[in-house]
Amino acid sequence: MKKQLASSLAIAFSTLAVWSCNQSDPAPKGDYVSGVFVMNEGNFLQNNGGISHFARENNTATADVFAAANGTALKGGVQDYAASEEQGIILVDNSAAGQDKVQFVERYTFKDEGTIGAPDIENPREVVIVGRKAYVSCWGSNSDYQYGTGYIAVIDLTTKKVTQKINIAKGPENLVYNAGKLFVGTTTFTNGKILTVINTNTDQVAQSIPMEGVVTPIGVDVNGKVWINAGIKALRLNPESLVTEATLAIGTDAAKVPGSFTMSNDLKTIFFVLTEFDANFNASGKTYKFNITDSQVDVSKPFISRYFTGLTIDPTQGLLYAAVTPSQTQSGYAVRYRGDGNVVDSIKVGITPTGFFFQ
Repeated sequence: MKKQLASSLAIAFSTLAVWSCNQSDPAPKGDYVSGVFVMNEGNFLQNNGGISHFARENNTATADVFAAANGTALKGGVQDYAASEEQGIILVDNSAAGQDKVQFVERYTFKDEGTIGAPDIENPREVVIVGRKAYVSCWGSNSDYQYGTGYIAVIDLTTKKVTQKINIAKGPENLVYNAGKLFVGTTTFTNGKILTVINTNTDQVAQSIPMEGVVTPIGVDVNGKVWINAGIKALRLNPESLVTEATLAIGTDAAKVPGSFTMSNDLKTIFFVLTEFDANFNASGKTYKFNITDSQVDVSKPFISRYFTGLTIDPTQGLLYAAVTPSQTQSGYAVRYRGDGNVVDSIKVGITPTGFFFQ
């Protein structure tokens, strides 16, 4: 009888615990609980960027989820998107001075939850979320196109206010976070050759490291090492000492620009696009990969003989997502590839796709 009573009590407490958990942690509701989000820059002068969305099992997309949820477009080009908890953050760059903004949305419905505009946010480029703070790289006003007014805007996600601007001249752009340090690169439009390291506990510049070329932080590998692209080289940095432990040449032609870096899910392989421009600044190129244990990057054998405007690996399925931009006046495509480089399918998205976010 005691055993039966104990068993009944155990079942009752277990049921209560499950019920309590279900009551305290309800499943998120909305049209965008899961799936793939595509950042579309649009045509810069037309300010017609947006975020597309599709389910992983589908091959058709909603072209502009913000417009669908709010009845109005973002009115600018989408530079980046990130989400934390139930909050999404869209970086919107408008061709008109003073019209740039950070757009907050409810993560699963994409309903408007307010904005931060100029002068706090000017020419936003990329966002990284650390706890309840968002770090947004901004070119600043940049009215003279000299890239001397850049900064990192630190945003309190609870109050939705910029609490600090960390001065980073020369067009801050790409960001990688690792263990209390934010690694900041510079845009390819400038001669900035400095890797800036910010202590995210103090939000102060901890170190500025000169490099041989324009700097793009890539990511953190399986061994906890930070990879950086500088000019036509890939560098492996010790995140504690900030000393370069390995240098891999990416070809010998400085006219070919490496970009759109992304890491495999096992953090052992790095994919990238090698871009070149003709006399009219039309871009072309091919896609390559290398292993973190390689001693050099082989650019004689492309992984995919095609140029893309963005690359990302889906952490759920492991597929490579590649952004295709036929022109800045027509819809682009998200093309999915298997690990062997074979095409799975393609999905029509917005104008000028450049990046992906998965949830």
